[in-house]
Amino acid sequence: MKKIRTISRIFIGIVFIFSGFVKVIDPLGSTYKFVDYFNAFGTTFFIPFALYLGILLSIAELIIGVSLLFNVKIKIGVWLVLLFMSFFTFLTFILAIYNPVSDCGCFGDALILTNWQTFFKNLIILVPTIIIFIERNKFAPKYSNIEQWSVVGFFMLVMFYISIYSYKHLPIIDFRPYNIGTYIPDKMTIPDDAPQDEYKTLLYYKKNGETKEFTLKNIPDSTWTWVNTKNILLKQGYHPPIHDFTITTLDGNDITDIILDNDDYYFLLIAYNLETTNTKYQNKINNFADYCQKNNYKFTCITSATDKQIENFKNKTNAQYDFFNADEITLKTIIRANPGLVLLKHGVIIDKWHFNDIPEVKHLNNNFTGTSLSKYKNQKDNLLIMSLILASLLLLCLYDRVKIK
Repeated sequence: MKKIRTISRIFIGIVFIFSGFVKVIDPLGSTYKFVDYFNAFGTTFFIPFALYLGILLSIAELIIGVSLLFNVKIKIGVWLVLLFMSFFTFLTFILAIYNPVSDCGCFGDALILTNWQTFFKNLIILVPTIIIFIERNKFAPKYSNIEQWSVVGFFMLVMFYISIYSYKHLPIIDFRPYNIGTYIPDKMTIPDDAPQDEYKTLLYYKKNGETKEFTLKNIPDSTWTWVNTKNILLKQGYHPPIHDFTITTLDGNDITDIILDNDDYYFLLIAYNLETTNTKYQNKINNFADYCQKNNYKFTCITSATDKQIENFKNKTNAQYDFFNADEITLKTIIRANPGLVLLKHGVIIDKWHFNDIPEVKHLNNNFTGTSLSKYKNQKDNLLIMSLILASLLLLCLYDRVKIK
């Protein structure tokens, strides 16, 4: 029983650390998911608090994992994981039945699960959760109370800093299909032998005040009046990572291929909502657009706004560039900023900038690819160094636990 108890504790600790971390580095992703929940359940008055809830919940989830993995403040961690799993197992069951939100976002964009997959995943995790809860008094921490709180506090501060940094810039790790280096058309391709969605079609007909359900194999005669048709998804087929990337003119003409096939540098200012977009750096953006026009680079704004909203925005900000339309969810997925700047060349995402990081015109040169690759390499090197440091700390803590044992 001791081995089962220990394995259960470590397993849940790792799962919660992973689940919390992939959301900590993408606070806006968690915010959008909370907004989806609030809209689905008619609790829109909570929307202003979505960002704070997203950050706090992801950090809490990660700290629960730290508590269990390193056996610090274990009794608090065990109670929290039981409450957490009990609530979210029930919630995901409701989501699986009614499907108001297609993806619960439990692993952010790192691992997309359907609601039924999430529910069964929670059932599996609930088993070791119950085990460690029953055995909670048999976990004996080897650190003093101050040392335990120090470990918890250290991880809490580090994760809070990473979350705020990712919010003010961009996620330090991008799990979305629009990460830097992506060739967009490649991720839109559907293989010839890809499985298709399988549906069950139910037909509802009415006769003499009575409505009955039929299938395609037993359609009633002409004395029955058709009421409606329902298609139920039985088995999901293959969906490419990018399946909703469509850009249109304000008149509704599809220009996606024109943008993706362009051999020149193409800057896309992504502003999914012009009424809430940050205009603090609008003068810098206007100067950037002027620079592009003078040097024969493409610069356009992609938004989900209406014609009237676009016209109001132009009058307010003196924006002199073209505006095109795209789906709001797609734009939120492309970049976690409103606005954010994306650099394309022949369908490849060369670089992305948060509105806080849009470069000054005086720092620009004609070799955008070389500059972006150099910046990306430095970011990768810094991320590698950070990962090695964190991995070393984790290994040191695990070694210390084994040595004590």
